[in-house]
Amino acid sequence: MAERVAAASSVVGPVTGLPPMTEPVTGPARIAEPVTTLPSSTEPITVPPPETDPVTTAAPIAEPVTTLPSKTEPVTAPSSMTEPATPPPPMPQPATPPPSPGGPIGLGWDALRDEPGPDTTRCLGLYSKLAGGVAVVTALDAHGGPTGMTVSALTSLSARPPLLLACLRGGSRTLAALRWRGAFAVSLLAEHQRAVAERFADPALPPAARCTGVPLRQVLGLPVLDEAVGWTVCLVEDVRRYGDHHTVVGRLRAVGLGGGRPLVWHDRSFHTLDHD
Repeated sequence: MAERVAAASSVVGPVTGLPPMTEPVTGPARIAEPVTTLPSSTEPITVPPPETDPVTTAAPIAEPVTTLPSKTEPVTAPSSMTEPATPPPPMPQPATPPPSPGGPIGLGWDALRDEPGPDTTRCLGLYSKLAGGVAVVTALDAHGGPTGMTVSALTSLSARPPLLLACLRGGSRTLAALRWRGAFAVSLLAEHQRAVAERFADPALPPAARCTGVPLRQVLGLPVLDEAVGWTVCLVEDVRRYGDHHTVVGRLRAVGLGGGRPLVWHDRSFHTLDHD
């Protein structure tokens, strides 16, 4: 019997071997591993956020809304369009056309600019009322001979630099000579030199005849009248034509002062200053 019991115990031996059979039970745990991978299968659930990204990209769609102010900028353009409103002041200028011939004075008639003005005789009458000193402008012609003319339109122009201005008749030989040489002299006549003034003002006398018998001396190569109350030698600075005369600007290079009282031209005749 004991042997059977022992055999039975040996039969029971395989029962103790059941634990290895339970290993397959642990197998289902491995089967459960795919369950643990479900979270990875749920990862696609986290994918929707990228699907919501287009929602965030909608913001750039709103950007054109912010650019609308640029579209409204042309609204501010009228301010620049109003700038031409400032030029209208010059527009009255076209309102100065002369009236039609024979018609009444039209709108915009400017008497100062459109009237014919005084005639030559009346202007010369005004000029004759100007009192001025008498001078003789001398120069050397192309052949080196002296020439000169009497002038009363002479004035100082500047002290720094020293400049004077004389008005000479257009076409005169003296004007041509000083322009050719680029230099001239001015002699301010004394009250006793009336005959000299008349001589150099006589259009019938040729240049050589005007200087004949007149006391002259050379200063820097140019003829200067003796006994003058003052004289100067000038370089030609500028010559400009105005109507029938030319303005001559000279730069003073030498100056001489004498005595006596000046000869004066007024109302188409020579005069002397009254003594005090």
